[in-house]
Amino acid sequence: MTMTAELTAQVCVVGGGPAGLTLAVELAKRSVSVVVLEQSGHFNRSFRGESVSPDSVWMLDRLGLLDRLEGTYVQMHHMEIVDGGSVVLRADLSEFPYPHPYPVELPQPALLSALADAGREHPGFTLVQSATAVGLLREQGEDGPVTGVRARTPDGEITVRAAVTVAADGRFSKVRELSGLSYEKLPLDRDVIWLRLPFPEQWDGHTYRIRIRGGEHGLFIPTHPDSVRVGLNIPKGGLKALRAQGLGALHERLDRLAPELSDAVRDTVRAWSDTSMLDIFTTLVPRWSTPGLILMGDAAHTLTPILGQGVNHAIIDAVTLAPLVEKALAAGGGPERLQRAGEAFHEAREESVRRSRALQLRQERLFALEGRLGGVFRRSLYRVMDRNRSVQQRVLSRAYFQVQQPGPTVARRMVKEPVRRA
Repeated sequence: MTMTAELTAQVCVVGGGPAGLTLAVELAKRSVSVVVLEQSGHFNRSFRGESVSPDSVWMLDRLGLLDRLEGTYVQMHHMEIVDGGSVVLRADLSEFPYPHPYPVELPQPALLSALADAGREHPGFTLVQSATAVGLLREQGEDGPVTGVRARTPDGEITVRAAVTVAADGRFSKVRELSGLSYEKLPLDRDVIWLRLPFPEQWDGHTYRIRIRGGEHGLFIPTHPDSVRVGLNIPKGGLKALRAQGLGALHERLDRLAPELSDAVRDTVRAWSDTSMLDIFTTLVPRWSTPGLILMGDAAHTLTPILGQGVNHAIIDAVTLAPLVEKALAAGGGPERLQRAGEAFHEAREESVRRSRALQLRQERLFALEGRLGGVFRRSLYRVMDRNRSVQQRVLSRAYFQVQQPGPTVARRMVKEPVRRA
């Protein structure tokens, strides 16, 4: 697009990830004009957040996006936890009585491209890429209501003036910093090293695998089209110490957890640059809004990778916030009405986020248990869940089924043939 010095819209969304683009599409469908500012110049980049929960799959179907994404994702049918070499829990997601019981692994470039294409079908939708927010526009001085955003682009600085600005710019939100809203960053006891490997022939491609041995654990996630994403836990701040031991220490850690991948990790991960590290923390934000500004997604409530809740809550946030903003704008769009919309959004979403955070933190603590007694306690809990289907469904439903109502399954069960390599 030809850049102008100033754009005007009813809503300015900073961040073109799942949260920001879903919100923008939902607003544009409601004839609300919206400008999305996205820092990256393209969607073809590496993401970790590819896990989409059953609730979000259900919402993507309701939003008319699931058909657009056909052939770009892998459907998950089972979850398996192996602790100390023995299977202690196996969940069959087809047993959950919901229209969409299956999570999917969906590369974010495909999701974001589909959302952007859906937005462009509406005249009020504008996506500006390679645009980095550098400041907030305010009325009445530095503490006045937010009236838009200043952004830096390759063609120079632009301003976007809007009745309400939405920060959807992730766990390290620049807009949250600029807003002055207080928050508390709570580091967890571990970080995660991520790597991607060829998918092993002996595994089926529709199972989430968690492997635990003592205080070590790893996540093994089938990824479209034919690879597995591996997340290996390390102590908080422990990357420097691990690297000092040499790359062989990483290979040996994977040997202990998943010997099926021993050859692949040595062939594929030949330097530390073949991995990436994720700093694990959660963020508590007491207030998600200030006059003229609303936080959503990771900017409002950073979660951990357990059970893929980041994308899930981002999409639920968007679907919840869009009608509230539409109603406030239709009633005149004054600062007070928009402020009440932000407060209603926070009230509607806070309890669900709190439950997911609490579940994640419990799982993190279980995974981190060390020593003989800690291991016995953890394995006993998982075996109780494995034997008692009602307990298993109750626990997993708290993460996966917060929006859907029970009903007949409508999702088509998709089974991918295993990849055969020469």
